[in-house]
Amino acid sequence: MANKLKEYLSDPFLKQLYSEVRSAGKIQSISIDLTHTCNIRCAGCYYFNDNMDVGHPTADEETFDSFLQQEKERGTNFITIVGGEPSLKPNRMRKIVKGFKASVSTNGLKKIPMDGLEENLSIGVSVWGDHETDMRLRGDGRLDIFSKALKNYKDDPRAFWYFTAIPGYADQIEPVVEKCVENGNHVLFNFYGDLETLGNEMDHRRGFQETRKAIDKVIERFPGKIFMTSYLSKVVSTGKLYDQSWGYDVCTSFSTNNPVNYKRMQNGNPFAPDFRAYNADLKTTRRCCTGVDRDCSSCFDVWQHFSWVMLNMKKHLGSKQEFTNWLTTMYMFYLINRLIDFEKGSKNIAEIHNRQTPNENYAASQLLEAIDV
Repeated sequence: MANKLKEYLSDPFLKQLYSEVRSAGKIQSISIDLTHTCNIRCAGCYYFNDNMDVGHPTADEETFDSFLQQEKERGTNFITIVGGEPSLKPNRMRKIVKGFKASVSTNGLKKIPMDGLEENLSIGVSVWGDHETDMRLRGDGRLDIFSKALKNYKDDPRAFWYFTAIPGYADQIEPVVEKCVENGNHVLFNFYGDLETLGNEMDHRRGFQETRKAIDKVIERFPGKIFMTSYLSKVVSTGKLYDQSWGYDVCTSFSTNNPVNYKRMQNGNPFAPDFRAYNADLKTTRRCCTGVDRDCSSCFDVWQHFSWVMLNMKKHLGSKQEFTNWLTTMYMFYLINRLIDFEKGSKNIAEIHNRQTPNENYAASQLLEAIDV
């Protein structure tokens, strides 16, 4: 392994990426629901679909302060903030960023203020399609959240778009990304899991082949603005990583203090040993970030798949290209979450996409199309 690493890192660009990630140090992360309430209801939101708000009311201020101190002492240095809608609790985010690096996911309807939140915070702003689709699925057919979010986060250096791609709406990807880029923001993709069995265009079982092609097209058109690599897009949307198929047995981001996961921890597959997904009461944890009893076949959460790739480095040592796929995935995670210098690192995005060469992408796509559902 050491010899292979030495060989691959003789490439100056890969050595630079590797050095930046190593210099950032060990990341010990958790996920927390900042609140159990939200100001909208999205069709297929995993949080409310799995009743994660039920029985776990938002912690009071004293509990919140004690929780942060407890996690600091436990060694946590990175917090993913979800919910509920985190923008409803800006003062609590201010407390978090004083002691931790953090990433927050917001629906974009209410702007997360700059005051006291200028540093240590990456903001993922949700969008689910063009204005019409987004309004229908997230705005109850009346509220144009996409337009409000564009205004709220125009040229905001903390913000990127967290675009949930729906399998039947691949044609909306390029025009939506164009608006996001013109708004001065980067873009990352998620993939829609049809938790409410809406079917037809919404059904993830039809596969994401057209979605991947559309993502590859915007990578080619906006190479410096797209956080999602072609490699990670394939891993997430196909659920394939070498000899593993996506599911509970291989997921690496689950609460290691929750007894429901003790058997999983014994199966030999890697996992994040200190990770916990806290409910809004900040006293209890659930099985994983996105589910209590959820069928993992509907989970296309990009963060959990980031972790799946990152904790399986050894599988990626067979060739320089495979190592490049692993390292660039790792680097993008660190870059998006500002764990490395963002201004400096963002200049590497276009070259990262370039390193996933067209010929190799094509060969990989042919293989994945053969196994896609």
